[in-house]
Amino acid sequence: PGLWLCLSLGSAASLSPSCLSAQFRRPGDFLLGGLFPFGKDPVNVSARSEPTLLRCHRLFLDGLIWALGMRFAIEQINNSSSLLPGITLGYDMYDTCFEPLVALQPSLLFLTRKGTTGIGVLCNYTEYQPRVTAVIGPHKSDLCLVTAKLFSSFLIPQVSYGASSETLSNTGLYPSFYRTVPSDKNLVEAVVLLLNQFGWNWVATVGSDDEYGRGAQALFLSMVGTDNICIAFEGLIPTELAEPNARKQLEDTVKLINSTKVNVVVLFAHSLSAQALLEHSIRMGLGKKVWIGTEAWMLSDIAESTPNIQSIGTVLGFVMRTGTVPGFEEYVAELFSSAGQEEFCRQARELSLGMNAEVLDTQCPQCDHVTLRDVWPMLRVTTVQPVHVAVYSVAHALHRALGCTSKGCPKTPIRSWQLLHFMNTLPFEVNGQSFKFDQSHSTNTGYKLIFWAWKDGTLTYLPVGDYDQSLYVRKSQIQFHTADKKEPTSECFRRCQPGQFRRIKGFNLCCYDCTDCSENTFWSSTDSTRCSPCPRHLWAPARSTRCQPRTERFLSWHEPLAVALLTLVALTATLSCGTALLFLRHLRSPLVQLAGGARALLGLLCLLLQSLSCGLYVGRPSGALCSLQQLSYALCLNGCFSTMVPKALEIALLTEFPRCAPRLLRWVTHSRAWLLVAASLLTQAVLCCCHLRLGPDYLVADYESLPSEVLLVCGTQSWAAFALLHGYNSCLAFACFLCTFMVQTPGRRYNVARGITFATFIYFVIWIFFVVIFATLRTVLRAVTQICTILATTLGILASYFVPKCYILVFRPELNTWDYCQNPKEEEAE
Repeated sequence: PGLWLCLSLGSAASLSPSCLSAQFRRPGDFLLGGLFPFGKDPVNVSARSEPTLLRCHRLFLDGLIWALGMRFAIEQINNSSSLLPGITLGYDMYDTCFEPLVALQPSLLFLTRKGTTGIGVLCNYTEYQPRVTAVIGPHKSDLCLVTAKLFSSFLIPQVSYGASSETLSNTGLYPSFYRTVPSDKNLVEAVVLLLNQFGWNWVATVGSDDEYGRGAQALFLSMVGTDNICIAFEGLIPTELAEPNARKQLEDTVKLINSTKVNVVVLFAHSLSAQALLEHSIRMGLGKKVWIGTEAWMLSDIAESTPNIQSIGTVLGFVMRTGTVPGFEEYVAELFSSAGQEEFCRQARELSLGMNAEVLDTQCPQCDHVTLRDVWPMLRVTTVQPVHVAVYSVAHALHRALGCTSKGCPKTPIRSWQLLHFMNTLPFEVNGQSFKFDQSHSTNTGYKLIFWAWKDGTLTYLPVGDYDQSLYVRKSQIQFHTADKKEPTSECFRRCQPGQFRRIKGFNLCCYDCTDCSENTFWSSTDSTRCSPCPRHLWAPARSTRCQPRTERFLSWHEPLAVALLTLVALTATLSCGTALLFLRHLRSPLVQLAGGARALLGLLCLLLQSLSCGLYVGRPSGALCSLQQLSYALCLNGCFSTMVPKALEIALLTEFPRCAPRLLRWVTHSRAWLLVAASLLTQAVLCCCHLRLGPDYLVADYESLPSEVLLVCGTQSWAAFALLHGYNSCLAFACFLCTFMVQTPGRRYNVARGITFATFIYFVIWIFFVVIFATLRTVLRAVTQICTILATTLGILASYFVPKCYILVFRPELNTWDYCQNPKEEEAE
């Protein structure tokens, strides 16, 4: 349906759509098509309800102002001496009624071949000349998704002044579609930044059930997931409020919002749907919330026409940053003033006579008699600049395509598709401001953050922030609905403290418990859902935000345990030295000779060195120290046992093999006994070399055993080499044990065999416990275990073999006689 401009004479000049304008149809060298929402679908208008008629009136006023903005821009261009000089732009404007099918009717008319009413069906439209050169509009994304496909097929430039759907950014599907507003993607990015800046991560989102609401909400839902913002509720509200189930749908939406306990609601909707939701929120006692809105309803007359609107809480929203159009308000006032003059009507009738009958259509009698008083308030909230810029974008492209100069433009035919190159690549100026279409054919001028400020019942749209890729908010200027006028919180649960991670409860990502990070894990990022493990060379205490370097752990010299062990080592060494000195003093006495004489001194020396070797296990270990520990212990112990072997063999020969004893005793007594000792030590030395060859102990940095330290211990590389090294000593001890454990104690004689038996028995008992503990321990106690084993073995041999003899030498010297210390051989000889 076409829109006519008519004159209704009365006391005040008014524009009546009942005969509305031939003034909205002007011929010219190049014709522009305009699609504006002047009213409602004229079919069955009489059956519409009162809200529908109010909507018709409101949309008509918006559409009328946008249409006047287009006409104003065209008249400026036609009167310009620099832009398209000598060229006149004409226009045809049609009512879309916000209906896709209705918008298709004028769109098809625009596509007809110039001078005809038919559309050519061609394979190549290069030379095709449609009725219009370019199309301005429509306003809504729903309509543009329909018309853009149509105009893109013919590559006719279409510039919308309000369609913001991100779908239209696809230049592959819509190559000839442009818009002088930012896409919804920019708007949603601004909303997400606002939520993050105030720490609101538990919100509800509501959209109108149309392309704008669904598209913006879908974009919002896709973006908030990466910003730790959780959606407590998402829903759609009807756009057709006259539908039977619209009221119930709105009530259900309010109930669901209330059940989520959110304090922030993001509303992507057009003005009437938004107003209906806010009215139901007030009526149902939803409570005060923070409402985050958009230009689609923020600047409408909702605040003025909704009772008790202040009770909804705080309203913040983003509106497109636009400039004013100089002279437009004066132009509108002059137009309404001239509408009361006969000359205006005469021109309208003349233009009507020149129009084809098929381009004139039905009118909207319910939207009659619009006065300047009706339009004037809407001029302050209806943004005209996008329409103005849309017309100028086509004019500048046409100027460049024609090759115009300051003197004039050549009268050459231009095809619509030839304008696209200039619209894509070149910036243009409007009222001193530069504009340029980006890669998605949009103009992103940024947004202003608006706050509904109330003072004495009067609403002021207070700018409190700006968004242009980054958001700046003047928080001090925002007075929230809370008691202290500060921003409310909107969280499912509190924010976790540093060193805590979120343990999700249930199915909603924003409902969680805060759990401390365990040892050796740290809090890696804000609102993380898990703690990150520390690298192996670092550690962290519980509830930590970073890892720290591990300290080295070993048995250090200043530790109390090490000091106690070293004290025991000193006592053992002192006992060994004291015993050796006592034996040296009584070296020729019968008792010392019975114990082995000089060989006993060698055994005591080995026990002294063995006890001193405990120092190898204290302090920071190294690879060399680890190799030396087992070797020193094995050699020293072997030296001690080697001195006992001749005596054990001598006893065995005298007691078990008396017939063979006379000829064999010379190999185990006197100087030849030293050959046995030397052979035993040489054998042990060879086994030590084999141990080094097969796999000596090595330094191990253990990161697992201790939570905050790296344990430095000596690890066993080859258990076979370990068994070979210490197995020989075990064999010597076992041989000594077998040779002496069955020997009976002679009457009134000292039993030297019993000392060897107990010494070797203690050795075996200690080593059974040592091997079991040593194979399983991986702490600093491993070194302690080895020290204790060495000391226990040393003290066991001293206590069982040497100390009883010392007791006799010191306290019972009368027993130190050849008679008491007689060998079994001598006893038999008697």
